[in-house]
Amino acid sequence: MNILRPIGKFLLPLVVSLILLVALWYGFLKLYPQVGLVGKSPGEVWTYLVTGPTSDTARSVIFAEMRITLRDALIGFGSGLGAALVVAALFVGIPAVAQAFMPVAMLLRSVPLVALTPIIVLIFGRGLLGVTAMAAIVVFFPALVMIMTGLRTAPRQAMELVAAYGGSRWTAMRMVSVPAALPSVFAAARVSVPGALIGALLGEWLGSGTGLGAGLIRAIPTFQYNQLWASIALVTVVSVFAYAVVGVLENLVLARFAPERVRD
Repeated sequence: MNILRPIGKFLLPLVVSLILLVALWYGFLKLYPQVGLVGKSPGEVWTYLVTGPTSDTARSVIFAEMRITLRDALIGFGSGLGAALVVAALFVGIPAVAQAFMPVAMLLRSVPLVALTPIIVLIFGRGLLGVTAMAAIVVFFPALVMIMTGLRTAPRQAMELVAAYGGSRWTAMRMVSVPAALPSVFAAARVSVPGALIGALLGEWLGSGTGLGAGLIRAIPTFQYNQLWASIALVTVVSVFAYAVVGVLENLVLARFAPERVRD
């Protein structure tokens, strides 16, 4: 099977989405001209970041903050997704544990993250640990549900075959459930990418005071609207790019380990 074809089919809608997003951006500013007092068009953002007289300084400031946010989001993404994988395997492997703790997990998920922020800051502090903990929490709960669903879709006949040959429940999970859950794991990863960035931005805003999240808040009272819109545009582009990277990795991995599950 030509792996480039499904990859191309995956990337093409993202490119179209970016083009539509830019068109909607322009259309919104035209439809609501009063927003033009604070709103900046894609062309103005491009001038601010690339071709303007102060673009070098602007890029250095925004990219420095973006590096901090990407670090926070990456650590939170890895921690949250890894924890979701472990907990999902535990919940599926030992149903009694899922019955005891799944309601608690869903209860915590229903609490707004902003309301949890003081507790997170109190436990983990205002530094890197607190911000990444917030990003990991955003990633953890949706990924947990999706991965559990994937693990439970394992073919019953294959599970019974492993048991018939003397394999344990964990052996069956490793040999059957995990490969069957790969599409769900990657779906969780794709959903978690923007979630990790949002969690990191929120943690930087409410907790550490560093990174792009804090920069966005500082830009508003100081009327730095070019910086504000450029930062938002950069976060959007990075989110789409990271989503695309995960999608390409998904197609490559599924083509190797589960070719019948590759998204055509």
